[in-house]
Amino acid sequence: MKDETNMTTKTHKQTPGKSTRAERDAVAKQQAKSQSINYAQANLQASCMSAVLSEAYASKLFPECDLVDAVDCLRDKIKGIQDGDMKPMEAMLIGQAQALQTMFVYLGKQAVAKTSLPQYTAFMNLALKAQSQSRATIQALTELKYPKQACFVKQANIANGNQQVNNATNTHAPAHARVIENPHNELLEVQHYEWLDNGTAATPSATNQAMATVAT
Repeated sequence: MKDETNMTTKTHKQTPGKSTRAERDAVAKQQAKSQSINYAQANLQASCMSAVLSEAYASKLFPECDLVDAVDCLRDKIKGIQDGDMKPMEAMLIGQAQALQTMFVYLGKQAVAKTSLPQYTAFMNLALKAQSQSRATIQALTELKYPKQACFVKQANIANGNQQVNNATNTHAPAHARVIENPHNELLEVQHYEWLDNGTAATPSATNQAMATVAT
């Protein structure tokens, strides 16, 4: 009986170096998750997403353009810009400004050729939008080529006598300020029925008869 118990115990012991089924499933699940994360990170890169959209439009103009080659090209361009080479960005903005200028001229010619007012207005609005975008692109190119520099100026107020300094940029009166108007000294009897004395005549006293009220 004792020998059978020892044999059963030896049978249930795990073999060294082997994992259980639960551990193998956990490892497989972790590997699948890692592959999914790597796949998502690769596909959500800026170079990949931009290449997918660019290929959807460029495939009609350049059928021989390959998506993988476009991703590699964009990745190299992004790496160069991150290293400080802004020439590709300048070239792109110049090309966009010129393309928008071409659209402006074409749409303007189309507007002139239209005889009805609605069609003329529609084409002219599109032409002016293209012109506005071209101007904005040129402005962005200028700011990229010649960035603005911040200037910090310290103010020194020096005076021999009393001095009042007002650094406020808002010269208007505050919202809570109330203007107090002085009432004008207006003359009476300017209008009708405004009398200086509309009371009854007083009875003169006996001591000073010369100051009696003059009858009107």
